[in-house]
Amino acid sequence: MTRDQTVLLALAGLAVLCLVLGVAFLVAVQRLRATAARSRGEIAALRERLDRLEERDARPAPAAAQPSTPVEFVITDLGRPRDPEPEPARLDGAAFADVVLRETVVKAASLAHGVRRGLAPATRNRIRFEMKQEVRRSRKQRRADLKAAQRDLHARQRASLAVDRREAAS
Repeated sequence: MTRDQTVLLALAGLAVLCLVLGVAFLVAVQRLRATAARSRGEIAALRERLDRLEERDARPAPAAAQPSTPVEFVITDLGRPRDPEPEPARLDGAAFADVVLRETVVKAASLAHGVRRGLAPATRNRIRFEMKQEVRRSRKQRRADLKAAQRDLHARQRASLAVDRREAAS
């Protein structure tokens, strides 16, 4: 291969790379425009809903009549027919992937934060200190248990010797 052919081949490769990047850019722009249009629609729907809620809250409330008897509050719905549960909203593929990705990122970030905090020098020193305290406490408890067991053993031995002496004397 000559030098000119190598340069032409490299230029052709760069042209193909630019073409692929251009197509990827155009696809990304189209997706972004579609997402922006979808977001604008959702914002318009939310604004309409907010306007309706504000209108409902702006209306004067009817004068409430004072009840002559105290109102009984029931905190359970036992014995009442249950309302059918509303059907959960369906997500399209992109929205589902977005939700899953966000949850995964949040979980990964919280795990990383916990690991970073757990491996911090201050945390390790505190754990080391508490472990030393626990080891000392358990040694002290074992010594106290051993002394109590020895006292009990010696008391039993003295009691059995006293019984043996009584039997020998009689």
